[in-house]
Amino acid sequence: MEIQTSQVQDLAQAHHAPARSGAVRTIFAGSIGNTVEWFDWSIYTVFAIYFSKQFFPGEDSNAALLSTFAVFAIGFFMRPLGGWLIGAFSDRYGRRSALTLCIMMMAGSSFAISILPTYAQIGIWAPVLMTVARMVQGLSVGGEYGAATTYLTESAPAAKRGFYGSFLFCSIAAGLLLASGLAWVMTRFMTPEALHDYGWRIPFFLGGCGSVFGFWIRHGVNETQAFTKMKAAGEIRRRSLGWVWQHHRGAMLRLMGSTVLPAFSFYLFVSYMPVYAMRKGGATPDVAFQASTISIALFMLALPLCGALSDRFGRRPQLLVYALLNLLFLYPVVSMLNADFWTLLLIECFGLMAFALYASIAPSIMAEWFDTQVRGVGIGAGYNLVVALLGGTTPYLLTWLSSRGQEGWFFLYVGCGAFITLLTFCKTPETRGMPLR
Repeated sequence: MEIQTSQVQDLAQAHHAPARSGAVRTIFAGSIGNTVEWFDWSIYTVFAIYFSKQFFPGEDSNAALLSTFAVFAIGFFMRPLGGWLIGAFSDRYGRRSALTLCIMMMAGSSFAISILPTYAQIGIWAPVLMTVARMVQGLSVGGEYGAATTYLTESAPAAKRGFYGSFLFCSIAAGLLLASGLAWVMTRFMTPEALHDYGWRIPFFLGGCGSVFGFWIRHGVNETQAFTKMKAAGEIRRRSLGWVWQHHRGAMLRLMGSTVLPAFSFYLFVSYMPVYAMRKGGATPDVAFQASTISIALFMLALPLCGALSDRFGRRPQLLVYALLNLLFLYPVVSMLNADFWTLLLIECFGLMAFALYASIAPSIMAEWFDTQVRGVGIGAGYNLVVALLGGTTPYLLTWLSSRGQEGWFFLYVGCGAFITLLTFCKTPETRGMPLR
């Protein structure tokens, strides 16, 4: 009996150890490339204030920054196209192939920006080439979200899908943290003249190098079992976006309604708040980026906890609390903005801790709304369409309204978005623990 018991224990350990190590590999492979991609994507916004006049000369600083954010918005408008094309590619050829394609595109565009000549050197071609590079990055990031979401959630056990899915935004936060932290260090130890002259190129070069590393990681991962089984059963079909809309309209509408508020939250508190704090609140660059770095770090740590809580208590409670917090308190909290470090940190922590309630489970709920055959294109196209229209224009709109002393209209606009998202969450069924269709 003792021998049999020992053998059973050995077999149990042999069974669970690979499962645990496999889970770590799955999460790491699905996350590491995403971290690199979002570092590359976010440094454009973070360092825009330093290179804007080199590509849009002859304008005042505010107009040059507006032109730079207009290019940022153009890159965003490529995201729905990337979500559609790469999502369809993912549903046709696999999640791993789509992830590899995305990071190759990001690496090339980041290296290109790092060596791009300025307007003084090549004239009008400088902003044209910058726009092209941002368009390629927009395609990449648009495809990345759907591909990474499907990879992580299809690889997860149903009882832990919230926890697994939380690492998508956790990896995004890691990339943003690296970008914010690098900006903090560079603004502290480099002069403004050096940052304007050549310093802004350094992050783009580092991002390109990181993308090459991410490509190496992703190239060796396994395909998800859900896609492999579908392929083995001969159930892969080429579905148009029109077909997805016709047969999954409820899921598409639910996804788009639930994305309205998060599109504002992410780009307001993660990407634009340091710039807004410097221009509107009078904060120094090192204070603005220090507060941003600390708040993003706390946000990243909160995501797995919120994901695990949703596996235990459900998705809907977190979604409802997130929407209500923004609807009731966003404007009063942001109105406190000034040059003080602790005030800025409090504002950013409010926005990001509330956003963590949603971001931790967004991949899970989206994956639970769609079938495996169309999960990549359904999530990629629907999510990125809303983000392009709302999130991509957030820096430009807030900069323009702030320059006219009318930023209150922006927060009224966000409040309307919060109400739409709250209504969507109220009508969203609980999906905790359900098997993927």
